[in-house]
Amino acid sequence: QVQLVESGGGLVQAGGSLSLSCAASGSIYSIAVMAWYRQAPGKQRERVAIIGNDGSTDYADSVKGRFTISRDNAKNMAYLQMNSLKPEDTAVYYCNGAIMDTGTFTRRTYWGQGTQVTVSS
Repeated sequence: QVQLVESGGGLVQAGGSLSLSCAASGSIYSIAVMAWYRQAPGKQRERVAIIGNDGSTDYADSVKGRFTISRDNAKNMAYLQMNSLKPEDTAVYYCNGAIMDTGTFTRRTYWGQGTQVTVSS
């Protein structure tokens, strides 16, 4: 059993910063890609940032230069540092991971439960 748990969301004023964390736990053999997605009310879920196990990253155009994704492979953690936040960044943020478990040795995609980020103007 593998779980992803996000933390760090909250309410912040425009221009402020927040840091999100994602902890992967359970019967983990390896984690390939980890990513952050977000979903605003009435909108489709979109990928915000992604990081490979080699540290390579990619960002949505809307967050480039403001958000930074990182990971700690030893701790099975992923992070999202969000700076210069805008009201349009308001959404539920989800952690996503491509994880191989020790039971089946099959790589599956797992999702966290989400954490709310609200940016006030």
